Amino acid sequence: MPIVAQSTETTDWVSRFADEVIEESERRAPGAKTSGAAAPVVVVASGLSPSGPIHLGNLREVMTPHLVADEIRRRGYQVRHLISWDDYDRYRKVPAGVPGVDETWAEHIGKPLTSVPAPKGSPHPSWAEHFKAAMVESLAELGVEFDGISQTAQYTSGAYREQILHAMKHRGDIDAILAQYRTKKAPAKKQQQKPVDEAELEAAEGSGAAAEDDGSSGSAGYFPYKPYCGNCEKDLTTVTSYDDDSTELTYSCTSCGFSETVRLSEFNRGKLVWKVDWPMRWAYEGVIFEPSGVDHSSPGSSFQVGGQIVGIFGGKQPIGPMYAFVGISGMAKMSSSKGGVPTPADALKIMEPQLLRWLYARRRPNQSFKVAFDQEIQRLYDEWDRLEAKVADGTTLPADAAAHSRAVRTASGELPRTPRPLPYRTLASVADITAGHEDQALRILSDLDPANPLASLDEARPRYDKAEAWINTHVPADQRTIVRDEPDTELLKSLDEQARESLRLLLDGLAGNWSLDGLTHLVYGVPKVQAGFSADATPKELPAEIKTAQRSFFALLYQLLVSRDTGPRLPTLLLAVGQDRVRHLLGA
Repeated sequence: MPIVAQSTETTDWVSRFADEVIEESERRAPGAKTSGAAAPVVVVASGLSPSGPIHLGNLREVMTPHLVADEIRRRGYQVRHLISWDDYDRYRKVPAGVPGVDETWAEHIGKPLTSVPAPKGSPHPSWAEHFKAAMVESLAELGVEFDGISQTAQYTSGAYREQILHAMKHRGDIDAILAQYRTKKAPAKKQQQKPVDEAELEAAEGSGAAAEDDGSSGSAGYFPYKPYCGNCEKDLTTVTSYDDDSTELTYSCTSCGFSETVRLSEFNRGKLVWKVDWPMRWAYEGVIFEPSGVDHSSPGSSFQVGGQIVGIFGGKQPIGPMYAFVGISGMAKMSSSKGGVPTPADALKIMEPQLLRWLYARRRPNQSFKVAFDQEIQRLYDEWDRLEAKVADGTTLPADAAAHSRAVRTASGELPRTPRPLPYRTLASVADITAGHEDQALRILSDLDPANPLASLDEARPRYDKAEAWINTHVPADQRTIVRDEPDTELLKSLDEQARESLRLLLDGLAGNWSLDGLTHLVYGVPKVQAGFSADATPKELPAEIKTAQRSFFALLYQLLVSRDTGPRLPTLLLAVGQDRVRHLLGA
């Protein structure tokens, strides 16, 4: 047993769950501490269904146990984070909007996900492998270590044969547990205060947790096992008889009419129904921690029912916090049953792994949050950079420091990071203005701090690439910045003397203030100087009308430079345009 001091990061939710998991692990292995026996491996688990794009709501199913497992590893314990790929679940429906998929995929409904062809053009052998691959790649970028388990491989190899036979032998006990909930009336629905996350409601489809997955009851009795048809491969089957002694099972298929009798002790083409399958796996793997979404945690749900069924398999229910939904800034709902839902891969195209990890680490599992794909991403990055500065100077709160630590490193080491993390909004503005011209981008970014210029764009990568991807894929065309080629002579002629004076003051100060800080001081200072104040005067020293004058001045500059009332931050825009062109467009 490792002798490790408890983590000092005791104020965040991750540490608290880690404490509980370690205590539960030691309760399940009494005597290990005192006997000197090796400590048991702590097992945490996640379950993902590759029934379609695995979205950012599904990612919480992984990040919650990952963060807890990583904290336990930091304390010196052995941890195994299992991800069960529910790829032996039935293909339920054709998701809308998935490239390379058309209505002909409906003919595969009812087959295992690993028996459904991948979308056209995919290099992967099946539907399940196609959607698994993107998630595996994203998890690697996020620094998530895990052991992946294919449920297709487990069931078809016979790994669960004893558990299946045990479930069939105790089918009456299982049916009695399920019956407690079948006979209860559903509570009256309350008015929803917020839109319910469609991803959570439809997670049942991905995890096989629909109501019919309690199992089949008929004249032959209840059976917690469903074969896939030996002819059409679909699960539209009904068990018509079963003999415990011989394990002979007869089923018929309502889809193609096929029927056969098999020995379940030798048969590997079927699976336990969801509400039995999940607790069976808890017992089989010795899972101590596994979170679940709101759909699995409500009264009568699979997590609650599983807590009773797991005892039939000689196991215990894991610690299982309920996690709230994850939304997208600008979107009310996500659902993996529909194409085009944002995935971790989509998020990682526009943000560094550290930022995405931080979003999941800083909120307790029962707190909802949003991942930003709109302008909000710039504010999130500003918040992140302020946190980094506080961590560097030691002024951050303990819980914030813990969330930051979990974002930037794992027990295996620090995640790769941008050498020169310039402000995201600045990088986005530069990428917008330069439209992919890297030499121009390097010139502008080098001017941000002339005393310490960038030697190469690589110093600003990958953050620069993420910001450029955001500009190119998530900023509407009518919001992109296009610098004028020629001066707006009509507007320049129409200016009054005060406006012309403001332009002269700006132009006179360009050469001596050609840096990000210098230009910031200059553009905010011009209206102050015009009003008779020092350019260094603080807001407390100025009348309220100075702010109005500044806004008018900024709007004039935007109109003259990009023919709009707003745009990128003016200091960045001026650097991007360059001194000569600025002078030309402002009528010098």
